[in-house]
Amino acid sequence: MTLIKSISGIRGTIGGEISKNLTPIDVVKFTSAYAQWIKNTLKKDSIKIVIGRDARLSGEMVSNLVSGALIGMGVEVIDLGLSTTPTVEIAVPMEKADGGIIITASHNPKQWNALKLLNEKGEFISGAEGEELIRIADNDNYSFVEVDTLGSYTKNDTYLQKHIDAVLNLKLVDKEAIKRSGFKVVVDAVNSTGGIFIPALLKELGVEVVELYCDPTGHFPHNPEPLAENLTEISKLVVEQKADLGIVVDPDVDRLAFVCNDGSMFGEEYTLVAVADYVTKHTPGNTVSNLSSTRALNDVTVKNGGKYFASAVGEVNVVEKMKAENAVIGGEGNGGIIYPEIHYGRDALVGIGLFLTHLAIEKVTSKKMRDSYPNYEMSKNKIQLTPEIDVDNILLKMKEKYKNERVNDIDGIKIDFANEWVHLRKSNTEPIIRVYSESGTEESAAKIANQIIKNIQEIINN
Repeated sequence: MTLIKSISGIRGTIGGEISKNLTPIDVVKFTSAYAQWIKNTLKKDSIKIVIGRDARLSGEMVSNLVSGALIGMGVEVIDLGLSTTPTVEIAVPMEKADGGIIITASHNPKQWNALKLLNEKGEFISGAEGEELIRIADNDNYSFVEVDTLGSYTKNDTYLQKHIDAVLNLKLVDKEAIKRSGFKVVVDAVNSTGGIFIPALLKELGVEVVELYCDPTGHFPHNPEPLAENLTEISKLVVEQKADLGIVVDPDVDRLAFVCNDGSMFGEEYTLVAVADYVTKHTPGNTVSNLSSTRALNDVTVKNGGKYFASAVGEVNVVEKMKAENAVIGGEGNGGIIYPEIHYGRDALVGIGLFLTHLAIEKVTSKKMRDSYPNYEMSKNKIQLTPEIDVDNILLKMKEKYKNERVNDIDGIKIDFANEWVHLRKSNTEPIIRVYSESGTEESAAKIANQIIKNIQEIINN
């Protein structure tokens, strides 16, 4: 059982002991600390916060606790109910709110839930801001209001349509071109809120939708992380239905993966590559992704006349770099599309609108589009951590071992070899070391990853 406090929010498993898991007490504590942090930061007592949740089994319980704590802090609560992470991000500025809380553990299994915390722009709070919030929580430095100044609660179910309208109003989303193409698409929404939002968007785009696991019950039918090994059913169904594409989202709909018309994986790394190719062709400019993302983004960016920049892992880091470099598109290699024209957050709905327009304009199959991009293969591995493992010491020793290669240490250790790279870092969301590698073939990517994992195991054993 685990409670993780990081740049990605407050995340943990439901049940168990206080302060060791995401218990009701911990939910109330961190929610209250968040409200106090906003009051301290904005120097005002009257604040408004938007909340929303994915469909996971603990969502309603956690949402009720969050609402109650916020009301106890004197906050005006706007509850979007079953929603998505990007929908809440859009709603915060639309509601002129002071912040937002998304109740979701993203791709984590059903035992997990989390509080994703937003600022008044609808963007994730920074690492430094998160540290201040955690200090407030750890010291119980928050104060509840008296009965005459309790907050209020309002349910708002209008943001499904508002989010869809915002996507359809983007200049680079060509609704008519998509309609003319007569696309047939299979959607796997892992029985969470993507099952509400994605079919609704596609139907407005004139796309024929075949639904797979689109009932938002919270009973995930397979591991909810949109990786190839978890997507065997949609792969078969795309072929059986003679569909043009398969669309897969995670439980909170900020990650997007595609299945090609022949049932093969488009590759979540290439979601951003394809969308960035389309965007930079029509609005030339720079791109950003994190250190663990494919080199193919650099390739298409340079081809279209822009410059590519890398950031530390974490959406807030990508956004910060995008603003610094005036990027027209960015995101993460896990299928996260960040398009500043609509908002600075990963958004599967935006990704779908842009990708389908690209597909419609190019008039090729999804498989042919995938084959048109430089082909790199990535191996994504993890090493489970135990409390006695000193990760910082491991990273220092690995940096020393590979000091003759190009080493970037802004986020863990990335070792750039001539024709491949390896990135190892401690996860923000799970008790693991992530070991990502990329090379020209699956075999060579796995080989270099296994070499690095062997090095790490030797350090741990010693």
